[in-house]
Amino acid sequence: MTRRYQLKSATGAPRPFDSGGKLNDEQLAVVEAPDGPLLVIAGAGSGKTRTLTWRVARLLHAHLEPESLLLLTFTNKAAREMLGRVEEVARIDTRRIWGGTFHHVAHRVLREHAGLLGYEKGYSILDREDGRDVMSAAIADCGLAVGARRFPKADVLIDLVSMAVNTQTPLSDVLIDRRPQFAPLLEDVLRVARRYAERKHGMNAMDFDDLLLNWKVLLVEHETVRRLLAERFRHVLVDEYQDTNRLQGDVVDLLASHHRNLCVVGDDAQSIYSFRGAHFANILEFEKRYPDARRFHLTVNYRSTPQILDLANASIENNFKQFKKELRSVRPNGSLPGLVPCRDVEQQAAFVAQRVLELRDEGIPLPEIAVLYRAHHHSMEIQFELARRGIPFVVRSGVRFFEAAHIKDVLAHVRFAHNPGDELALKRVLKLFPGMGSMTADAVWNALAARRRGGAGSVDELASPDVASQVPPKAREGYRRATELLRAISRPPTRDLPGESIDRILEGGYEEYLRSAFLNSDARVEDIRQLADYARGYEDGETFLSEIALLTELTAETVAEGEEPDEKMVLSSVHQSKGLEWRAIFVVWLADGRFPSAQALRDPEGEEEERRLFYVACTRAKDELTLCHPLVTAPRDRERVVLKASRFLEELPGEPAVYERWQLDDVAGPPALGPGIPPAGTALPAMAMPRLFASGSGEDEGGEDVPF
Repeated sequence: MTRRYQLKSATGAPRPFDSGGKLNDEQLAVVEAPDGPLLVIAGAGSGKTRTLTWRVARLLHAHLEPESLLLLTFTNKAAREMLGRVEEVARIDTRRIWGGTFHHVAHRVLREHAGLLGYEKGYSILDREDGRDVMSAAIADCGLAVGARRFPKADVLIDLVSMAVNTQTPLSDVLIDRRPQFAPLLEDVLRVARRYAERKHGMNAMDFDDLLLNWKVLLVEHETVRRLLAERFRHVLVDEYQDTNRLQGDVVDLLASHHRNLCVVGDDAQSIYSFRGAHFANILEFEKRYPDARRFHLTVNYRSTPQILDLANASIENNFKQFKKELRSVRPNGSLPGLVPCRDVEQQAAFVAQRVLELRDEGIPLPEIAVLYRAHHHSMEIQFELARRGIPFVVRSGVRFFEAAHIKDVLAHVRFAHNPGDELALKRVLKLFPGMGSMTADAVWNALAARRRGGAGSVDELASPDVASQVPPKAREGYRRATELLRAISRPPTRDLPGESIDRILEGGYEEYLRSAFLNSDARVEDIRQLADYARGYEDGETFLSEIALLTELTAETVAEGEEPDEKMVLSSVHQSKGLEWRAIFVVWLADGRFPSAQALRDPEGEEEERRLFYVACTRAKDELTLCHPLVTAPRDRERVVLKASRFLEELPGEPAVYERWQLDDVAGPPALGPGIPPAGTALPAMAMPRLFASGSGEDEGGEDVPF
């Protein structure tokens, strides 16, 4: 006879999970939610990372094996931070958890199963540069590297293929939608894309998009692998779910198909990356795919003052496609956000610069101050003004304006038109045209130098037979176009109209070059048009070039002279600011057609995403939010263009007031050589800046606040 004896835990019954009072009621409800699909709508500043961390800890406390938990994030930094917090809370070795970016986890899966897809063990992963080299070889294989018609560059084709993969859309549709000017080349593009895929497979290599695509192929076409992974991961948790693309959404659904314990955390109001392929329907239609899902809202905001949240809530309320919610602040009352109409972009820049200095004097350090904008070129005048006043800054949205390659390309044209002895400018221009590389550019310059024997010469000499003969046959058409363009902008009256010169450069082939070389060519073209508008304020090209050189040097000095300053304020596009926060924020260029952008206003969905972008900008601010809009643009054809305030400002309620209207009064400053630029070496008087007055409320009191 056998006697059964049951051992009990030395600590008695299992202890209930205790968060130690570190979670609010909304967060705790998510952490303690039972199994099944969960949709967590986490508002800005509501502690979503903390909530996700504690849910993982609670699952581990309930004796879930770490190996059966999958945590997907968008950046390695986010994965490290979240797993680090889990380790602190749960006191386990988080290396046992399957956690990381989508691409990281995909690679881990494919290391086990890529053989099923025809790959050898130890396949390579191609980075961006490797992929560009393979795509260039594929273009050459198809005999399309050189031709009379400009073929898309390797980078553009890689981006088009990537968009097709991640949105699960035929490449032909992506090409027509994103780059319709290449529609006549569709068959050639498809042929190159097939050759690109063949070359990668022949090398036993995958690019980053292949990692995700092959992961899905494994799950769809190999039932044993799908069952293995779906059963292995008892719980799947996804951070920033509103940013997932269609491919990532499909993979997540396949992985959660067995246990159906899928917890997705995100904010539909912060879905702003459709241009990268993010699929808004993933989060918006989650409950359609999972009818039994429980939805939770995190609405307690720990970042912003109540006044900032009142404005943000009032704005996003105007979107139709959303999960309705209202953020509530736990912070004490602050000041109303400021609405600042500015006469023009120069006054807007002067206001921002002066107010930054005032905020610093009031105790807000420069790294806690940011200027946010819709497009990179919206920061041009502000970069000028900050550099003139010696205010150090860092640009998160890209390189500083005049360090951008496309701006330097255009200025090289203008420089050579004014100085035919500028070797670097000519070589840079020539290499932009089809068939011309460094060797051809060197040969042309050497022929010019031999002809001149030390003199500066003229632009017309480019067409002389002894110089033109240095160009090989394949490059002669491109050289002819380059020569004609440079000669045109070097002659009066265009030579003395820098804005018109820049327009001619765009029309003379540079816009075509941008369209073939960059997927974000629209933004680059708009940068150049903004530069042309700015240049129209100068009386001649030489003054324009000299002032640009001066201001570029001043800009560089703010960070390059000696050691970099410890304190730098931030300039950033709104897209680059997501997930960050500052004590004081300026949102600039809030004019219809600029923010929201004219392109986005072509359809209602585009307008709604632009409003979400405005919402993201506002909710980055902790203490101070200032909204600026210029009333006129820089001169175009010698006429000023009146701008309408952004619809996102016009639709804000007047009662109760959610903003305070400011009025700017100018005090006369020293004479300027260009628009808003004092002579070199002139010190700005302390009072040669706008005086600031807070007046009125959110209501429109009639009339214009700022005279034209």
